[in-house]
Amino acid sequence: QVQLVESGGGLVQAGGSLRLSCAASGRTFNTYSMSWYRQAPGKEREFVATINWYGGSTNYADSVKGRFTISRDNAKNTVYLQMNSLKPEDTAIYYCNYYCNTGRDYWGQGTQVTVSS
Repeated sequence: QVQLVESGGGLVQAGGSLRLSCAASGRTFNTYSMSWYRQAPGKEREFVATINWYGGSTNYADSVKGRFTISRDNAKNTVYLQMNSLKPEDTAIYYCNYYCNTGRDYWGQGTQVTVSS
């Protein structure tokens, strides 16, 4: 089992920044990638960003490219999402996803990000 604890959400004005963190614990020796997803009210959960755990390659949704940066600290089993130039449409619950090289994945409890106009 892998446990994920997210933090860093909150209320920010448009144009502001937030940094989300997601710490993984438990059986974390099969990490393949960690990712962020988000779900806005009335919408389906959507992909935001992902990072390969060992190679460090990243991928982003078009809607956040150039504004968000995903990074990781392997020693701390933690992934971060630096969010700059936030827009009201970024308002959502942000979820951390942990994907194992066994094919199994885990989800965090989510952290609310609210961007006011």
